[in-house]
Amino acid sequence: MPMAPKAEAKPKSKISASRKLSLKILLLTRAMEELEAETMARDEEKVRYLGEKLPPLQVSGIPLEDLQKLCKQLHAKIDVVDEERYDYEAKVVKNNKDIHELKLKVLDLGGKFKKPALRKVRVSADEMMRALLGSKHKGSMDLRANLKSVKKEDIKQEKEMNLEVNDWRKNVEAMSGMEGRKKMFDAAGGQ
Repeated sequence: MPMAPKAEAKPKSKISASRKLSLKILLLTRAMEELEAETMARDEEKVRYLGEKLPPLQVSGIPLEDLQKLCKQLHAKIDVVDEERYDYEAKVVKNNKDIHELKLKVLDLGGKFKKPALRKVRVSADEMMRALLGSKHKGSMDLRANLKSVKKEDIKQEKEMNLEVNDWRKNVEAMSGMEGRKKMFDAAGGQ
């Protein structure tokens, strides 16, 4: 039996390349038209809103004192609008931060967040010190040279010495490092 090839070829699309191109061009022109219409509507809304909130000013023929009062009123309105703008910006920043935190929580709960695989890196003590201290690090640091060499005989001797001192009460004065001062203390305290 002849085996079928594993890699299956993609089925040919039923739409020709020229038709695809013409459809893409139509979609892009339609999107551009909608975008322009949206910006125009936004600009008209802005003009209408400003017309409602801020009537056109008539400054010709007004005395200087009235102009100064009008300027003070306008500055007060500007301050109020700036406060509102600042409040809205703070709310937007807070909401964006909350959205970001919630997205992270969703990723954590979904288990789709993958921790990157870390590579093992062998670094000598000298390289580590150079990385931490930079140019301040001088000389080399051989940690193995500072280690105490232990022989098997030394270990056996230490075990034997530990076994010899069974009763702690026999050498209390010697072990305490007071060298006879305990007797003097007992003698002074007993009087």
